Amino acid sequence: MKKILLHICCAPCSIYPVKVLRLQSFDVMGFFYRHNIHPFTECLKRQETLQQYSETADFRVIYQEDYDLEGFIRNVVFRESERCAYCYHDRLRSTALIAKRGKFNYFSTTLLYSKFQNHDMIRAIGESLGKQIGVPFFYHDFREGWKAGIEESKRLGMYRQQYCGCIYSEKERFCRTGSRSVNLT
Repeated sequence: MKKILLHICCAPCSIYPVKVLRLQSFDVMGFFYRHNIHPFTECLKRQETLQQYSETADFRVIYQEDYDLEGFIRNVVFRESERCAYCYHDRLRSTALIAKRGKFNYFSTTLLYSKFQNHDMIRAIGESLGKQIGVPFFYHDFREGWKAGIEESKRLGMYRQQYCGCIYSEKERFCRTGSRSVNLT
C-alpha cells in the first residue's frame, strides 16, 4: 500500500480527501501545521476537532508541537499580498520534510479541497518541493467533494471555522469595512 502524508488545515477539510485517498489505496497519515493559525484558541479548537475526527475515522495525525506565530508574521509582514504563497510553501515544505523522514511515498494537502485556495500555485509549489526534497507531491482536485464534505462535517457536528486561519484572513472575514467578507468553509 502506498503511504501518503496529508497536510491537514482542519478536520472538516480532511473528510473528503481522506475518503478519496483511501479509495485510491493510500495509507493516509495526517500532519497538522499550526504556525499560521490565529488566534491560539482557534488553533486549539481546530486541533481538538481533528483529534476527535481522526480517532473516529481511524487515521493517525502528526501534530506540530510548537507555535511560531511570530515567525509566520515576520515572514509575511510588508508582503501581505503574497502571504498565501509563503504560507503554502511553508506548510508544504514542512509536510514534505516529514514525509521524507517517515519514508512516505507521497505528500499532499487538504488545501486542494478548498474552492477558495489557489490550486495552480499550490500544485506548482508542491511539485517543486517534491522534486527538491525527493518525495513526490500528489495532486488531486478535491473540490469535487466540496458540498459532500460540508454536509458530512455538519452531520458530525464538527467545529467549522469561518476563515483560512491566518490573522489577515481573520480580518477579511470579520472586519466588514473596506472588503467583502467570505465564508471559507
